[in-house]
Amino acid sequence: TGFAEERSPSSSTCSTFWDSTKSESIVLPMTFVHGRPITENRPELVLIRHGETAWSRSGRHTGRTDLPLTETGRNEARSISTAVADFDFSHAFSSPLQRAWETAGIVGLHPDRDDDLLEWDYGEYEGITTTETRQTIPNWSVWTHEIVGGESVDEVGVRADRAIARLSQLNGPVAVVAHGHFLRVFAARWLDLDAREGRRFVLNTSTLSLLGWERENRVIRRWNDPCGW
Repeated sequence: TGFAEERSPSSSTCSTFWDSTKSESIVLPMTFVHGRPITENRPELVLIRHGETAWSRSGRHTGRTDLPLTETGRNEARSISTAVADFDFSHAFSSPLQRAWETAGIVGLHPDRDDDLLEWDYGEYEGITTTETRQTIPNWSVWTHEIVGGESVDEVGVRADRAIARLSQLNGPVAVVAHGHFLRVFAARWLDLDAREGRRFVLNTSTLSLLGWERENRVIRRWNDPCGW
């Protein structure tokens, strides 16, 4: 998968997804079916990454800089709106940053603000690409190196844990609109993995991911589903 691929807003429902339990791509009917019936205190969480911004298109780290969506980003959000509408959400939460908040509005949600869903604070690396940083720090990565002036990966994990603890007490499904790196950490912590293991979950703009359950075990039921590409 690449960065900031353009999608047609006319094609707005999911047709394929990656089944992590079978390690294969499966073609489904053109609806976003969210799995087994929901049981009390075991909500399904629908993670929605915001649409494209100018910095996400160029690969620049965008933490607390409050950028709007590009027009492509708005079209991306429109392309998943029908899939989002297939859910009867009990609750919706969003990062307060405008790229997430605007995405939530475009897909038809009326979320509550949740500051724990803010993107990673990249400190001195804000607005800089990994390639640029590696010119002076070989093999640098947000996942492995100190984030000078910002949050450590463990601190992002603590925020994710707080959000998971709150959301796990709700009846689902629950919409969570937030940011790429944060949602990758969130998914890792949902699975009780170290926050650094978020590096293994690639997440593109304007995609849906579904966190749920198999019996008492927290699982990923869908991941990085573009719902309209």
